[in-house]
Amino acid sequence: MAGKDKLIIFDTTLRDGEQSPGVTLNTEEKIEIARQFSRLGVDVLEAGFPVASPGDFNAVQRIAREVGPLMEGREGPGKVNQPMTICGLARSVPKDIQTAYDAIKDAPRHRIHLFLATSDIHLEHKLKISREQCKAQIAEMVAFAKSLCEDIEFSPEDAGRSDRDFLCEALAVAINAGATTLNIPDTVGYNTPSEYGALIKYLRENTDGAERAIWSTHCHNDLGLATANTLAGISNGARQVEVTINGIGERAGNTALEEVVMNIHTHPDTYPVYHTVNNRLFFPTSRMVSDLSGMAVQANKAIVGRNAFLHESGIHQDGVLKNKTTYEIIRPEDVGVTTGNLALGKHSGRHAFKTKLEELGYGGAALSDAQFQAAFTGFKKLADQKKSGVTDGDMHAIVAELPPDANEAHETSNQRYTLRAMQVFTGIGIVPTATVTLHDSERNEDFTDASLAQNGPIEAVFSAIQRITGLDIDLLNFNVSATSEGQDTLGKVAVRIASAKALREQSEAPAKGTLTSYGSVPKFTGLATNVDIITSSAKAYISAVNRLVSHNAEDTRASHKDRSVEI
Repeated sequence: MAGKDKLIIFDTTLRDGEQSPGVTLNTEEKIEIARQFSRLGVDVLEAGFPVASPGDFNAVQRIAREVGPLMEGREGPGKVNQPMTICGLARSVPKDIQTAYDAIKDAPRHRIHLFLATSDIHLEHKLKISREQCKAQIAEMVAFAKSLCEDIEFSPEDAGRSDRDFLCEALAVAINAGATTLNIPDTVGYNTPSEYGALIKYLRENTDGAERAIWSTHCHNDLGLATANTLAGISNGARQVEVTINGIGERAGNTALEEVVMNIHTHPDTYPVYHTVNNRLFFPTSRMVSDLSGMAVQANKAIVGRNAFLHESGIHQDGVLKNKTTYEIIRPEDVGVTTGNLALGKHSGRHAFKTKLEELGYGGAALSDAQFQAAFTGFKKLADQKKSGVTDGDMHAIVAELPPDANEAHETSNQRYTLRAMQVFTGIGIVPTATVTLHDSERNEDFTDASLAQNGPIEAVFSAIQRITGLDIDLLNFNVSATSEGQDTLGKVAVRIASAKALREQSEAPAKGTLTSYGSVPKFTGLATNVDIITSSAKAYISAVNRLVSHNAEDTRASHKDRSVEI
């Protein structure tokens, strides 16, 4: 590490990543992901956009209070050795800034991140202000944020298409007003690596007071260059990178955290920085974000894709069998992909099960005692059903289905409905019929209904569930996959739903100007696994329904705080 600077990892999965079309996370899921990011070693977590909705404010506030103080997995040689900084995003207007501060202030380390566009196209067509008015607004709003919070980050939106000399003037104003980090966004993913690297270099050399601030990158992947641009920024003096797990984000996504870190890990002599991320947690973290967000990871995704360490070519297989380094530049275990020989079956005990969990990245405090017990019970049940043994894919699926661990202050359950019983009658030449019994925890009662469907037994099951819950739901996506090979493998089902009424209202009415959770109808993902795909389909659908019901109740409770805003 001698002679190298610490690279600050600023993760925006819960803010920019949640702006991905179709992604909606409830508060408990955001807290679960935030805890994992803390264990991963993320330095700064952008927990959300607090003014966007009551639910967003509540989620950011709870992350600040419950995750902000955590130190598990962050202490020791090569670790960050301090709590994660919790950050809230704000536009450069007083209400946004005050709301962001109110949400994050309870975290031991907290930051306000405010932004204002600086490109002429944004100033003229979106903001309708002059360059001088832009600089005046930056000075006023950064100073206001500084009066609330010591750690201030400023982003000139669309910096990649802004006039360089004006950008230097605007950033100098931000520094003089109290900004401690300057983030340079390539908002529309327009720049090439040579252009973006040169931009960082030019700004650092020509902005008054540049040495008083940390310079940061924020790159989008519209041309597939987000990681390359970020690395170019690092080579030219940036010491913070804004990233997301799996590269999720608006449009084509953001720079992938795992790609930047593993580039530095693989080329330690190329870059003038070092990181303190626990890269062995990348794979389980990737799976968690994918499962909770409903954003599948493409099979050939670098670092965390299913095919990233698979070899099918005979020549490649021969080389890897003789020496893995012939075709592997990264050891699978360095990113949490296990290659151990510990096989689990129905005779395996708690110790072997716990050892396998640790091998897969779920050790330490990743699971509570209650979650561990639930996982072990699920493992035993599955082991009795499978002849071929429980695979690593099965283990990841078992953990993915565990409910978030509720703490004492918020001992709530998002599982309003649970599946009690189900009977399906189907075949060729007959109309499929499903009879479903659900337990409603709110009414503490079981309800049964039946439904017919022309398009198969799964449609009949979903229709019966809708009849019991009284919800009008549109199924947006349905996906079935296997967790491993063999006829007795688990069938993993992921569904995505939305309120049919909300979708109709959105299509029929123009935007009214209210800043909701990034302006789209919330979509809810459900995930479940079972050796029977009809059962896993029913459980996945119920899981998504529970998230929809929980989201509606959460925003209803939070609305009493008057955190909405008109734009």
